[in-house]
Amino acid sequence: MVRTIVFLLFASSLCFGGETMWVKSDERLIFYPAIAQRVPEKNEWRVQLTGSLFEPEKWNMTIAAVRAALNLEDVELSAAEQKIFKERARLFLVDHERGRSVIADFGKEDFKLGKTKPDGVFSREVTISDKIMGSLLVVTNAGAQAARFQAALPPEEKRAFRGEVFLLEEAGLSVISDIDDTIKVTQVWDRNKMMRNTFARNFDPVPGMAKFYQRLARERGAQFHYISASPWQLYEPLAAFIYDNNFPSGTFSLKTFRWKNKTALSLFANPEKYKPTVIEPLLKQFPKRSFILIGDSGERDPEVYAALARKYPKQIEGIYIRNVTGEPASAARYQKVFVGLPDNLWQVFTRPEELSATLDTNSR
Repeated sequence: MVRTIVFLLFASSLCFGGETMWVKSDERLIFYPAIAQRVPEKNEWRVQLTGSLFEPEKWNMTIAAVRAALNLEDVELSAAEQKIFKERARLFLVDHERGRSVIADFGKEDFKLGKTKPDGVFSREVTISDKIMGSLLVVTNAGAQAARFQAALPPEEKRAFRGEVFLLEEAGLSVISDIDDTIKVTQVWDRNKMMRNTFARNFDPVPGMAKFYQRLARERGAQFHYISASPWQLYEPLAAFIYDNNFPSGTFSLKTFRWKNKTALSLFANPEKYKPTVIEPLLKQFPKRSFILIGDSGERDPEVYAALARKYPKQIEGIYIRNVTGEPASAARYQKVFVGLPDNLWQVFTRPEELSATLDTNSR
């Protein structure tokens, strides 16, 4: 009997000519948006596929304990805010599945992505042919091309876990955008409001920013990379925020966070050290692409972006800083931060319409 069961499972895994992976009925698999880079002189693309496998709400930690751990006990929440908080707190209470094999199905070829780590994360670089990529291309909401794939599951599995790969050519324009207070109202300068806006309220967009980003995508063919000090546990609500508010689809860089290790202590640490570690590798990976860096004055975006502009002067095309602190461009802070950089490289703005005016001027 045991041999029969083993044979049936093995046969099921070989259906349609490819090996499949098994995801339990109470587990979830997420593929994070990935970047594909063309391999020089070959009809291939190099892609780092990353994601996580977990079982929702399996920790013994309670919602109240999450609130205490996040130091939210002194923040009073309305009934509606409590409901949202419970939904987001549950994202921190998952049971990470370790040692599980993950397989991505790209239609005509499957790719084994190795086994999940203790935090449930998997990541592996794969090389995919032009032909396969071309067969999976779709047009995103901003007119860019992306290949869509899914987990290789047994034929009897009714669920689908899908992923998206954005194809970046050697040359072109990339927009690196902060999220908090750049495109999403967070109010990081006020801890009470920041925690409420992050964990207990619907995410509100900064008016006009999606329209400006769509214009960059439409007129400049820009690709988008969203960066935040928020933890990966908030990826799904943040991705839904991008989609629901018509921001161009793109990749995400968020912070690693686990209750069990020291990352819990750095959840709200100064992003000045964190952001360069995710922006600089992208600049190095695509040395012939131009980059626009967009952030806000609430944290250290001006300082981070100015330092990168000095280090990569040929790649940084523009720096746009949303004014949330009331400091004009003539303020001592900006004069110090941007000293020695061209005046037309950076701009402090209050309304996105000011950036559209800049775009109109530059296109003449």
